[in-house]
Amino acid sequence: MMSPIESRTVHPGATISGELQVPGDKSISHRVAMLGGIASGESSIGGFLASEDCLNTLRAMRVLGAEVDISENGSVNIRGVADNPSSPSAPVNLGNSGTGMRLLTGLLSGYAVTAELTGDASLCSRPMGRIRDPLQQMGARIDLTRDGTAPLIIHGGSLHAISYALPVASAQVKSAVLLAGLHAKGETVVVEPVETRDHTERLLLNLGVELEIDGLTIRLKGCGEDGLRINGGDWFVPGDISSAAFWITAAAAREGNKLVVRNVGLNPRRTAIIDVLRRMGADIEVLAREGGNVFEPYGDVTVRGSALRGTEVGGKEIPNLIDELPLVAVAAALAEGETVIRDAAELRVKESDRITCMVKNLRVLGVDVEERPDGMVVRGPARLLGGSVRSFGDHRVAMALTVLALFGSEKVRVEDVECIQTSYPRFWTDLERVGGSVEGR
Repeated sequence: MMSPIESRTVHPGATISGELQVPGDKSISHRVAMLGGIASGESSIGGFLASEDCLNTLRAMRVLGAEVDISENGSVNIRGVADNPSSPSAPVNLGNSGTGMRLLTGLLSGYAVTAELTGDASLCSRPMGRIRDPLQQMGARIDLTRDGTAPLIIHGGSLHAISYALPVASAQVKSAVLLAGLHAKGETVVVEPVETRDHTERLLLNLGVELEIDGLTIRLKGCGEDGLRINGGDWFVPGDISSAAFWITAAAAREGNKLVVRNVGLNPRRTAIIDVLRRMGADIEVLAREGGNVFEPYGDVTVRGSALRGTEVGGKEIPNLIDELPLVAVAAALAEGETVIRDAAELRVKESDRITCMVKNLRVLGVDVEERPDGMVVRGPARLLGGSVRSFGDHRVAMALTVLALFGSEKVRVEDVECIQTSYPRFWTDLERVGGSVEGR
């Protein structure tokens, strides 16, 4: 029998309104946990995202020797290993987190440790050769399965710097190389084909690491055998724009809606969803804030609902929009005209094949959609049907379908929603807070 947590029935017709503060940024939470875990002294992290993915990263740092305490108010305190992590005695399980696995592989490659990293079935089906190749060029040894996937074993230490041109735009690969470069001898250079998320660079600069950014080229001076000297500190993690995007899209797509999202991250390499929605006719106002110990821009986003129109999404904007593309497909289904999503083949190797999964579900709900190798074409506005859709174990697919279900005339059952815990444990509570209604707890 299916347990209540595995499905939800979404009621249509909600007016999305009010104020909301979403949980902390997932990408930043991973990085602060890792660097706080290897630093000297104590780090205090406010706004840390206590999702399954990020908690798995904290558990990994504890296995490596860091002391981790999570207070009742949700803040996290870490006493780092002072650049001296232990080799884990058992495989480190990172659950569903590709960010956690790829970044931790890069970080541990710089230490004289042997560590096995594993995860759930989804994570162990995702490609890891893209991080193995540059790390082995630096002198680490990374053992993968015959298929180039996890479980993987890291044999680290004695790295030398390299100059590496990323073959594909990937913030995770870039970050893995930079984190390995912390302990490499010489200057590590990474050249991106297009701009990707720069959370790692911002954090390293804030920690005093010698790092220079010149357009698409990042240079990092490694410590070699001298040892890494970074100190813990107090950090504030702003709200996750990828989580806020669900409510921003829901509010934008119906006239009469008005929603304010407070204290959300506004890193310009993460706000492409706002640019796309504005291009579709959305009325979105952004107010930057100052103050607090924040190394990332943040502020408030106000959305007023309006009629949307189709657009084209592709090219350089894709890397900084990759997590929000299921939502773009949802907005497209609600918009007037045709929306083309292209250059997004990377979606096929996420937690699911997000192109096929979204196309299948959109068709179930009556959306006119055409699947393409690198994306899809959506023609709207759709007359949405009721029915049952599946997440395929992918948290972003589950949440995007929930947003779309708010706009039909019949109830929609979203199956297999437990995966949402990996990134947004408070999703259903926040849905009701902004006006949505669901059954099935």
